[in-house]
Amino acid sequence: MQLFILFIFILAILYTVWFLQKKKTTVTEPVPALLKKLLEARVPFYQQLNDLQKKNFEERAARFLTRVKITGIKTVVEDIDRVLIAASAIIPIFNFPGWEYRNLHEVLLYPDSFDHEFEQQGTGRNILGMVGSGSMNHMMILSQHELRQAFNNKSGKDNTAIHEFVHLVDKSDGDIDGIPEALLNKKYIVPWLQLMQEEIKQIHDNRSDINPYGATNEAEFFAVASEYFFERPDLLRQKHPELFQQLEKIFSVKPRNAEPGPAIK
Repeated sequence: MQLFILFIFILAILYTVWFLQKKKTTVTEPVPALLKKLLEARVPFYQQLNDLQKKNFEERAARFLTRVKITGIKTVVEDIDRVLIAASAIIPIFNFPGWEYRNLHEVLLYPDSFDHEFEQQGTGRNILGMVGSGSMNHMMILSQHELRQAFNNKSGKDNTAIHEFVHLVDKSDGDIDGIPEALLNKKYIVPWLQLMQEEIKQIHDNRSDINPYGATNEAEFFAVASEYFFERPDLLRQKHPELFQQLEKIFSVKPRNAEPGPAIK
C-alpha cells in the first residue's frame, strides 16, 4: 500500500512539472492573421510547395508561434518577424512530421548586431545570431535586420536564422558537433565526417565558395552548408555535388530549383 501511495505521489510530481513546463513554453500571442500571405510573399521555400504541403507548413509555423515566445529587445517585434522566424524554424525539419524544438523556449530579437555578453555556441557568429547555453539555455538570439535581409536577398547563400535553427537540430542529440544523429542514418555518419573535413580543408586552402566561417569547426560547417543548401540549392548542387547529395539525405528534402518535379520527397 505504501509503495502504491509513493507511486501516485511521484506521478503527481511529474504531472505538476510537465504542466508548469507546458505553461511556461506556451504563449498567448496570436499567430499573425496574414501568416499565409506573408509566407507567400517572403519565403521562397514555401512558395515552391504544393497546396497540401503549404497547408502543412502553415500549421506547423502557427504551432511554433504558440509554443515559442518571441521578445523584442530595444525593438518592436512585427508580424513579419514572427513569420520569418517561424519559417526559419520549419524549413530544416519540414520533412520530419511531429518534430518540435523542445530545446527552445524563447527567441530574443535585437534590432541589429548585439554585444558579446552572452554564453553562446559558435563564437564569432554571435553578433548576428546564436543559440544560448548555460544561463541562456533554451534561448536563441537573432538580429532583426539580418533576419529580414536574408529573406530579401534572393541570390545570397546565407541565412542566419536557418543557421541557428540547424544548430538546434544538431543539438537535439545532446551535442552541437555537426553530426545530426537524430536525422542521419548511422551508416552515413563516417562518410559525412570525412566529407566535412575535406570541405573544411578546401575552405582553408581558399578553394571553396562556402562561407569561411564554416571552417571554424564541424558544427559551424554543418550550419553554414545547410544555409547554402536551403538558400541556393541550384548553385550548391553545381559546385559541391557530393555535399548536396549528403544534405539531401540528412534533411530528406529536394529543395526548390534543385531539379524538375516536386521539391519535397
